[in-house]
Amino acid sequence: MLKPLTAPDIASRKGGERLAMLTAYDYPTALALDQAGADMLLVGDSLAMVVLGHPDTLSVTLDEMVHHTKAVSRAARRSLVVGDLPFLSYQAGVERAVLAAGRLVQEGGARAVKLEGAGYLREVEAMVRAGIPVMGHVGLTPQLVAGLGGFKVQGKTAETAARLVREAMALEAAGCFSIVLEAVPSVVAREITARVSIPTIGIGAGPHCDGQVLVIHDVLGLFERFTPKFVKRYAELGNLMQEAAGRYMYEVRQGAFPADEHGFGMDPQEAAAFRGLLNDIVAG
Repeated sequence: MLKPLTAPDIASRKGGERLAMLTAYDYPTALALDQAGADMLLVGDSLAMVVLGHPDTLSVTLDEMVHHTKAVSRAARRSLVVGDLPFLSYQAGVERAVLAAGRLVQEGGARAVKLEGAGYLREVEAMVRAGIPVMGHVGLTPQLVAGLGGFKVQGKTAETAARLVREAMALEAAGCFSIVLEAVPSVVAREITARVSIPTIGIGAGPHCDGQVLVIHDVLGLFERFTPKFVKRYAELGNLMQEAAGRYMYEVRQGAFPADEHGFGMDPQEAAAFRGLLNDIVAG
């Protein structure tokens, strides 16, 4: 039986074998990714866009995040399940942040949580004191996209790049066991990775991080609204789904499905008795 990975296990991989992380939002997807060997499964607030159809990540609620985290946690046997803290679940004070994180762990079954930005160090410290492992996130932080002026690469100037280094170091000091670096120049990600003693997980941050994460719908070709530059699509399951559904609908309309092999038989004596009962019903 596989031993479930823990936050300390992930932290110990710093500088070792690269960490492979993917998002998951439901039981069958999580089951497949866990069996494929994912080190971590992130129940991301990207749920809002790729599953629930919202235009950004701001609309997903804590209740929805708990609901989907439960499903993923039921499937994970080896992968560390990380629950994303959604918008306004941790920005309104330390107590609210700890309670929100606690729900993802206690109700959702997550074994760690993630929050965006370095402006919530007291919240991170309080969660860690409560026994909740925390993953940080710097660079492009989608929950703050309005203030950032859109989905833009962060740290492109010397000053903003240096700020990202300071933010990553502050998150480590606050107790984070790892940090996501999103949409930052590769050279910046390399310098952050060299200066923190916890793993960095890149998404659009180049090859020098300790691990990588992508949204599973992007990996599988299931999200068509847009494809970020940093995404590599490993399959086009959206096209396969359309083709399969199209064949099904054609066969239904042509009367080709269901065929005899898709139905259930009846004992001949029972069928004869049934027809007799029908005759009685008609006669009566």
